[in-house]
Amino acid sequence: MMRKPELAFWAFLIFAIAITGTAVYNVARTQTASAANSEIYRQLDLFGDVLERVRSDYVEKPDDSELIESAINGMLSALDPHSAYLNPKHFRDMQVQTRGEFGGLGIEVTMENGVVKVVSPIEGTPAERAGIQANDLITHLDDEQIVGMTLEQAVEKMRGPVNTPIKLTIVRKDNEEPLEIKIVRDVIRITPVRHRADGDVGYLRISTFNEQTHAELKKSVAKLKKEIGGKLKGYVIDLRNNPGGLLDQAIAVTDAFLEKGSIVLTRGRNLSETQRSNARPGDLTDGKKLVVLINGGSASASEIVAGALQDHRRATVIGTRSFGKGSVQTIIPLGSKGAIRLTTARYYTPSNRSIQAKGIDPNVVVEQDLPEEYKKRQSRPRGESSLRGHLNSEDGKESSGSSAYVPKAREKDKQLNYALNFIRGQTAEKAPSVEKSTVPN
Repeated sequence: MMRKPELAFWAFLIFAIAITGTAVYNVARTQTASAANSEIYRQLDLFGDVLERVRSDYVEKPDDSELIESAINGMLSALDPHSAYLNPKHFRDMQVQTRGEFGGLGIEVTMENGVVKVVSPIEGTPAERAGIQANDLITHLDDEQIVGMTLEQAVEKMRGPVNTPIKLTIVRKDNEEPLEIKIVRDVIRITPVRHRADGDVGYLRISTFNEQTHAELKKSVAKLKKEIGGKLKGYVIDLRNNPGGLLDQAIAVTDAFLEKGSIVLTRGRNLSETQRSNARPGDLTDGKKLVVLINGGSASASEIVAGALQDHRRATVIGTRSFGKGSVQTIIPLGSKGAIRLTTARYYTPSNRSIQAKGIDPNVVVEQDLPEEYKKRQSRPRGESSLRGHLNSEDGKESSGSSAYVPKAREKDKQLNYALNFIRGQTAEKAPSVEKSTVPN
């Protein structure tokens, strides 16, 4: 068992690494510490006392690494809902997510009644080629029962090295016996942008901002131009239920629709965290009419795009108020120990609006009709302002989020139908303007 002075020393190292990303070994610094730092050391000594007591007297022998990880998580989660410690595994998972490709099967899944339910197989993946269908229920993975697993654990088991096999036991409606399907894992690429031609309007669905988003957007716009040709009237950019992602991709996507002007300003405590991003000449859509769709599930990077295009009057924003996450998180690696995700700045739209705990208000509000079963499940819509410990808005005025419901049936999607009619000039309502003088160029 470590002695108390040793515990206090290691606690200090953990604290220093979590805050700065580097270890502080110069003990002489403690002799010249300020009064504020002296208080920190006193609290670290208290931490050492508690840790020693837990390790020696808790009813069951605790795992030391879990204790320290929980202590670090507690410190970071007390700051705001978006700061957290990422252990090595979670850090690797996050890197996989932002890269947009991994070894797996190619199915979108959810958890239902203790088993994994297939939402849909992804086109061109091993799952689709093996005959996996929407609404299939996966009960076993390599003969291991899924009941008792979390969705995250089941997904992790389905992912793995490319060219390795896995056996799925499937229960399918209208099949009396379960099916056993063997699938060989392959490289799965998450498609962040999907597109389709809707007559004379191009539809662009951006579901996330990973490393592939801007490149996929350019490909999608090129295909729509070729498919629709000279009758192309404009584009609908669907950011509904887009939770965000990489800041540089949000900037690149916004830049694709602007000829000039600022895109986003980030302000932090440190000068390095205060930056302004500006658009470069070249509009990917040749100045065609744009509509951006948002709802209560549009957050962070998607709010940067919507806010910038709205401020520059480049697009009309339609839907309902966005989530309101107006802060930037920086990933600080800790070597082999994982990383911390730390809130380091607030971001502002070109007209100097902070949307923290407020959200982006659309130019035209269009509410979806909610089915009865959804009304029963949904309580008050959640936004950033409803999260415990969120950063307060700077002026003290905060707004709740809005509904994140999007109907699957195209004909029932009021927001999308309104957007299409708006581009075609078939709606009477006009979008309010933004004062041009307030938008830096």
